[in-house]
Amino acid sequence: MVMATDTDTEVLIVGAGPTGLVLAADLARRGVPALLVERAEGLFPGSRGKGLQPRTQEVLYDLGVLDAIHAAGTEYPTMRVWEGDEPGAEWDMMERAEPTEQVPFANGWLIPQARTQEVLYARLRELGGEVRFGAGLTGLAQDAAGVTATFEDGSTVRARYLVAADGGRSTVRRELGIGMTGETVDPKPMLVADVRITDDAPLPDTHWHVWPKAEEGMVAFCPLPSDTGRVFQLAAQYADESATPDTSPAGVAELLAARTVLREEHVAEVLWASDFRARAAMADRFRDGRVLLAGDAAHIHSPAGGQGLNTSVQDAYNLAWKLAAVLAGAPESLLDTYEEERMPVAAGILGISTRIHRSETPVKRGGELRQLGIGYRESALTGETRTDLAEDALRAGDRAPDGHPGGIRLFDAFRGPHWTLLTVGAVASPGTGLLSLDETAIRTVTVPAYEAYGTGVFLVRPDGYVGWAGDTAEGVEKYLARAGVVGA
Repeated sequence: MVMATDTDTEVLIVGAGPTGLVLAADLARRGVPALLVERAEGLFPGSRGKGLQPRTQEVLYDLGVLDAIHAAGTEYPTMRVWEGDEPGAEWDMMERAEPTEQVPFANGWLIPQARTQEVLYARLRELGGEVRFGAGLTGLAQDAAGVTATFEDGSTVRARYLVAADGGRSTVRRELGIGMTGETVDPKPMLVADVRITDDAPLPDTHWHVWPKAEEGMVAFCPLPSDTGRVFQLAAQYADESATPDTSPAGVAELLAARTVLREEHVAEVLWASDFRARAAMADRFRDGRVLLAGDAAHIHSPAGGQGLNTSVQDAYNLAWKLAAVLAGAPESLLDTYEEERMPVAAGILGISTRIHRSETPVKRGGELRQLGIGYRESALTGETRTDLAEDALRAGDRAPDGHPGGIRLFDAFRGPHWTLLTVGAVASPGTGLLSLDETAIRTVTVPAYEAYGTGVFLVRPDGYVGWAGDTAEGVEKYLARAGVVGA
């Protein structure tokens, strides 16, 4: 029997967290019909993933939302360590760096996850997209032509591809029978909550307060940018592995009174609270036919180091242009490079987060957390034709740096759904007829020699990585044809 289909779309995205919202917005600006569904009745309300790393800010610049993100957030505050009621040493958890032409967004940005999602949702709606809330997926079936998803209300959606962005307890992953391989990072339970405190509460908003030696377990209390009073994120660990965190408002207030300088009456409101045990796990595969996993559905991180949300956003950024290309006629094998490229990245970042979480002494968090060094040099999609390069030379597979050579801002040249053929310095013309390339798919830009690139020809992918590089443009059309780029 053929199942009746209520809705048809090109891409069905399950889960309207940061991953799903970025994917939906990126597809929308490419003109790809996509339906984003969310089991809950609204967007996630808490601060959980509260830090955006520099590479993620570059993604959000490309999507046209970084100004709004910066307006809604702030720089990370200085840490202040407490022993009981006595303040102690102050230090910066994040190594601070000065912005440069090549790295304009040099430091992490503090913004509650809920606010990030609101900005992304507004951008999605500007682009003509929407979220179908209250749509809990109950099952799916796929065939050679597409996927049929069934929902709690009995409706169905038929799509050519489905992306699971439905979190660590992914229904889609469970329906597919894809296992998660990992471990418990720390058996001690944790509580995280957003707490509004009174104006007379004796903790300044200028610091991220930490009680590492609290008798019942460590407490961190971080001020959050808010226009509704003094709001802090509470993260509390329980020394007793058998403890059950009390997430009620009274329980949160009691914990703060027992372990910090606050009294219960200083807690004006508990806006959101949840409990968890830190885990690190990765799906055994990121693709099953016409279904792809992204974000927490594909990898679960300890919150240490602020890597989970950032890695998830970049999953979506890697996947969106590839889905759009395949739907436009590129070889379906292009989708294989999503798993090939993102699985090693996720595995490496899981290791970093776990190491930071398990450290017995405070870890100053540096360059590896900024995610600017992530690249795809070994990808099947990478073409490096030059030889005898210096060790520190920019190579195919690397992030394409920003800059203003010849008065052209490179991030603005790259911005949008297109590829960019960037010629840097005086390069001999190979006579390959590049003027025949479709400028709607590939933008051609020529700039003077620039230190970050040297000289040569660089084909920058839609996600801001160098896909191909050469001393001249000889061979670039062959690469574009292999990648299935329209107009090659």
